[in-house]
Amino acid sequence: MSMTAAEKILSSHAGEEVRAGSFVEASVDLVLANDITGPLAIEIFREMGAERVFDPDKVVLVPDHFVPNKDVRAAEQAKLLRQFAREQAITHYFEVGEMGIEHVLLPERGLVMPGQVIVGADSHTCTYGALGAFATGVGSTDVAAAMALGRLWFRVPETLRLEFRGTPSPAAGAKDLILHAIGEIGVEGARYMALEFCGPAVEKLSVEGRLTMANMAVEAGAKVGLFAVDAKTREYLGKDVRGVETDPDASFTTKVLDVAGLPPLVAAPHLPSNVRPAEELRHVRVDQVYIGSCTNGRLEDLEAAASILKGHRVAPGVRVLVVPGSQAVYLAALRRGIIEVFLEAGAAVSTPTCGACLGGHMGVLAGGERCLATTNRNFVGRMGHESSEVYLAGPAVAAATALTGYITDPREVVSYAAG
Repeated sequence: MSMTAAEKILSSHAGEEVRAGSFVEASVDLVLANDITGPLAIEIFREMGAERVFDPDKVVLVPDHFVPNKDVRAAEQAKLLRQFAREQAITHYFEVGEMGIEHVLLPERGLVMPGQVIVGADSHTCTYGALGAFATGVGSTDVAAAMALGRLWFRVPETLRLEFRGTPSPAAGAKDLILHAIGEIGVEGARYMALEFCGPAVEKLSVEGRLTMANMAVEAGAKVGLFAVDAKTREYLGKDVRGVETDPDASFTTKVLDVAGLPPLVAAPHLPSNVRPAEELRHVRVDQVYIGSCTNGRLEDLEAAASILKGHRVAPGVRVLVVPGSQAVYLAALRRGIIEVFLEAGAAVSTPTCGACLGGHMGVLAGGERCLATTNRNFVGRMGHESSEVYLAGPAVAAATALTGYITDPREVVSYAAG
């Protein structure tokens, strides 16, 4: 019988055929936690009476939110994670110096494969759907159970397929496509659904671009964000792998999005769905520009920003923070001269961390300040004071804004060739 990709993956892990709406217990291939959610999961793990994780090769611990340690409490959280990793002989524990932002790091390390079921105590675990995995964020209690048992319960999600047709403007990228989608369907438009991305516009994207889009599926309320596995996926993974695809006659809903000529977009406060063309927000001056995060901290993103900033200086009075998504991204950017471009432009470059994105450290906003960020959320107080404002955009808009001091369509400062 015909099935969606989400139904197929969960069926294979539950040992029975399952359908959207049913509740199932399924095995998991990977369990993830960080320095905020991990300590609580470890506490619950011990309260359960568990002594050993189900498989030390399938538990991943990444201290990335408040590290390098911002204070004593952050240091204690990281220490607890480190000790648990040693006690349990966890294979995949990534410490400062070799780590990265978790959702950049795991695909980079080859830990994510098509058809897997991955749970993480972080809402943006859905990022891995770009590689064809059923990956979703869960709470620390569920992660504790998964670490102990290697299984977890799920409600099988319905599927909403977004078909992107047309060719966006050369200045628009993956971030603009996902902002457009969220602007169209709203922050609850895919609530607890499997959001599938398809169509000519997304098929042309690199895997890095697809990771950006899948990362923000949760901002539309989705349980997972899924891409079909193709030649680009296999090249990225370095393996001849097969994906799990939705049958054409399966039960799902399709929404067609016309992105022909789509301009660079910005999500204004305080929702990712409050989307407008960047050129309509030229009156908005900013105090800070942030380039990084699990959404846009990959090498492709840094290259896009550096291509605009090269040979220029950031606007007076604007703080520009650049955070490579992983140590490997940092090193590659260094070797290509990208880090030099940022420094010569007057930007500050940090070691990989989630700190500024969640208003934790290294980029916290004061009252009334505005930030144009390549992150995924712009809720009230997201990056600091509750009266601060966060505008979301891609790396090209961020770099252009850094040069002018106000929200800027990159086509105002760079000439983009058609095609």
